[in-house]
Amino acid sequence: MSMSDREKLQEPQNQGFWDGDDPNLVNLVTHPFARKQYVLRHTQPIKDRLNELDELTAENSRNIKDVDSRAQQGIQMASEKTNLADQHATDASTKAQTAQTTATQASARVTSAEQLVSSLDQYKGGAQTEIRFRAGQTVLSKTAKDALDQMAEPLKSQKSYIIEVRGFAPGRGQAAVANSKKMADSVVRYLVLTHNIPVFRIYTMSLGSVETGDAMGHRVTSGRVEVNVLQNGAVTAQR
Repeated sequence: MSMSDREKLQEPQNQGFWDGDDPNLVNLVTHPFARKQYVLRHTQPIKDRLNELDELTAENSRNIKDVDSRAQQGIQMASEKTNLADQHATDASTKAQTAQTTATQASARVTSAEQLVSSLDQYKGGAQTEIRFRAGQTVLSKTAKDALDQMAEPLKSQKSYIIEVRGFAPGRGQAAVANSKKMADSVVRYLVLTHNIPVFRIYTMSLGSVETGDAMGHRVTSGRVEVNVLQNGAVTAQR
C-alpha cells in the first residue's frame, strides 16, 4: 500500500477548553492538559502513521536492493556474453587467418606441381646404342653386353631419365613381332638384372619387320635392338 492510499489523519475536534468535561473542581484537577490519556489520544495516530512510513521505507529499500541486485546480475551476464562473443570473434579471425595461410601454401604447391608436371614430358635424346643379333638368335653377345655396360654405367647417379628399347626383326607378320620382342626382352632383362635399372624407367616396343636389304642390295637377315636414353633436363635443373 502506498502513501497515497493511506487515509488522512483526522484532526481532533476541539470542544473547548474543557474538551467535554464539566468545569468542576475535580475536572479542573484532572483536566486533559494534565492527563497522559489526552496526550496519547492526540499523538497515537501520528505514531501509527510514522510506523507505517517506516514499514513503507523498509519495503522500498528492499525493493530497491532487489532491483539493483537483478540489474547487477543482468550487467554481469551481458558482460560475460560480450566477452564470450569477443573470444568467438577472435577464434574465428585466427581460424580464418590459418585457413588463408593454408590456402596460400596449397596454391603455391599446386603451382609448383603444375610446373613440374608440365616439364615431365620435356625429355631429350641422349646416348643411343644399337645391339645387333645374329640371324635366328635372341641371346646377347659379349660385344652387345659391353655396349650396354658402357651405356648404363653413367645412369647409376641419375634419376630423371627413361630408356626406350625398340626391337626389330626381319620378316613379316606376327613372327617378326615375336622375334623382335624376344630380342628387346633380352636387352631389358640384362639392364634390370645386371645394372639394377628400375623396370618402370624402361619402355619396350616390339616393331617386328625391318628393311629387307641394305644399301648394297644384300638381304638383311639379322635383327637389332635400338636403345635410347632420354633425359629430362628441366627436372634435373631443379635439383
